[in-house]
Amino acid sequence: MLRELIDTVRQPEYTGENRCPPCTIVNLAIAAALGAAVSRKSKRAGALTVAGSVVLIYLRGYLVPGTPELTKRYLPPSVLRWFGKDPSVDLDSIAGFEASNPATNGAETDTDADADATATVPNDLETYFLDAGLLEPCTDRDDLCLTDAFESAWVEEMDAIVDADSDPLDLVVDSFGFDANPNEFELTEKEEGGYVLHYGTRYAGRWPSNAALIADIASGAILDAWLDEWDEYTPRDKGKILNSLRMFLEVCPTAEGGVELNEELVESCCTSNTVIAVVCEETGERVFEHQVLGDQRQTAD
Repeated sequence: MLRELIDTVRQPEYTGENRCPPCTIVNLAIAAALGAAVSRKSKRAGALTVAGSVVLIYLRGYLVPGTPELTKRYLPPSVLRWFGKDPSVDLDSIAGFEASNPATNGAETDTDADADATATVPNDLETYFLDAGLLEPCTDRDDLCLTDAFESAWVEEMDAIVDADSDPLDLVVDSFGFDANPNEFELTEKEEGGYVLHYGTRYAGRWPSNAALIADIASGAILDAWLDEWDEYTPRDKGKILNSLRMFLEVCPTAEGGVELNEELVESCCTSNTVIAVVCEETGERVFEHQVLGDQRQTAD
C-alpha cells in the first residue's frame, strides 16, 4: 500500500537527473516558512509540516503545484546560470575538452586536444563558405545554396560511407582530428535518437541523428582535401564549421528524398526553447538544429 502511494506521488520527470535545483531550493524555503508559521501554535505540527514537505519535494521535485511552469516563465536566465542551468540550447557537435589528461573525473574545459591547431574559426561563416567555394547565391531564390561542385562531392562521399557500412566511431575520430588515444573514445546511440561521443568519462561531442553524423564525417573528409588550413582548426572549431554546413543540405544523408524545415519546442527542467530543425522527409532524422535567437523562453506555453 505504501509503495503504491509513493509511486502515485512520485514524478520522475522532475526528480533525479531531471530535478530543477532552483525549483527545489525555492520550495524548500517555502517549506521552512510554512513550518515556522505552524510552529507558532505547535512545534510538533511545525516539524511534521517541514518533514512532510521535504518528502513531497523529494518525490515530486516540488511542493507548490505548478512550480516548474512558474520557474520557466519567471526565473531570469541569470538566476538559472547560478545553478548551472544555462537557458540556451547547446547544439554544437564537438565540445572542448582536455584529451591529454583523462584523470580529471569528467571535468570539461574550453581547451581542445589539438595543441598544434593555430587557425581560428571565422566569425562570419557564410562569407567563409562563399570564399571557400562551398556556397553561392541561389539561382531560384534570395538565399545561399551549396555550389554544384561541393554538393556533388558531399553527396558522393555520404553515399560511399553509408554503402561501406564502416564503424562510425573510427570515422568520426579521424574526421575531427582528435589528438588523443582513439581507443579511449566511445560513440553511443541514445534511446531518443542521436549519438553522443565520449572520451573516457568526458563528453566530447553530440549529433541529433545518424544522418547528421554521416553528414559531418563526409564533409570533414572533403574539406580536409579542399582547404589548406583545415588541419590547423581544433576539433571544436571543425565541429562548428561542419554543423553550420548541415543547414544547407537539401538531401537526406542516409535515405532517399529531401529535407524539410520544422519548428520544435525543446523542454528542459527549467526552460523551454524554440529550435528550428532540418529533418529528413522520409525518416524524420534531424540533420540540423538552431535555436531561435532571443527565444530562450521561461514559459510552458
